[in-house]
Amino acid sequence: MKHPAANVLAIALVLGGSAAFPTAGGAGSVAATDPVQTSSAASAFGSYDPYGDFSADKSASIEELFLPWEDVDLASLPLADAYALQRNRSLLITVEPWTWSKDWRITPAELRNGILSGKYDANMQAICDLVGAMKSPVTIRWAQEMEDTNGRFTWANWAPKDWIAAYKREVDICRKAAPAAKYMWSPKGQEGLEKYYPGDDYVDVIGLSVFGLQKKDNNETGHDRTFAEALKPGYDRVAGFNKPVVVAELGYVGKQEYVSQWEIDSRKSYSEFPALTSVVYFNQKEVWPWLGDYGLPDWRVTQHILP
Repeated sequence: MKHPAANVLAIALVLGGSAAFPTAGGAGSVAATDPVQTSSAASAFGSYDPYGDFSADKSASIEELFLPWEDVDLASLPLADAYALQRNRSLLITVEPWTWSKDWRITPAELRNGILSGKYDANMQAICDLVGAMKSPVTIRWAQEMEDTNGRFTWANWAPKDWIAAYKREVDICRKAAPAAKYMWSPKGQEGLEKYYPGDDYVDVIGLSVFGLQKKDNNETGHDRTFAEALKPGYDRVAGFNKPVVVAELGYVGKQEYVSQWEIDSRKSYSEFPALTSVVYFNQKEVWPWLGDYGLPDWRVTQHILP
């Protein structure tokens, strides 16, 4: 998922507890290179917040932003660093290897071949050069939801060996320019995701996507799914990698009782999910139609309660 406009600074709030992201020391500091810590406390809460609904929260410790690596003004990155520093927050940067202009997009094969041939090395280099100069701790999340087969992302559903080679290439480029950055491998949580695992040396934290759409729940299962029900399949698929787990994109839409229950449950501690450290709410309207005639769910906290 992504927001529809480039250069919009988004905010991920992590409230209390320990996050699976570096939160002390700068991008080039010794502290930022320490292993990612997990927590047995209730999951910390975060949000991708382009509308600023959580901007006044003084407990915020992570700023999230999404950016494409083409047709983007990278001046937003130093601004994000300054903003985070003022608030003692770290940065989570999701890098999407395409342009957000649909008319200019290339085919999956062209993107794959371009990355593997080095055509796009400069795109990642430009981002990571700026990351390396940042004073805030940074986590990079590159080409998320790679196992998804619905056709949304140009980099998804490639042959696993090709996606892994591309991911490793980008991490290697970034490590040279920003050696203290952390790296998030972020599948959607679907069956077959393990084929895309790039290896322990290339993963500091695992991200998953978990969404609750009440109408879809009832159509498919005959009842309201809980947060734990929605998380379990993806969590079980990644638990064996023994890395901290973050719900990197969380959203829920439905009637008041459904939304309230998801809000409560997503902040609980679960003995069956010991590696879960935090959840990050995706405070944005969907930009890709959900299969099954569900349209564009509006995950924004100001809109996600249905009459």
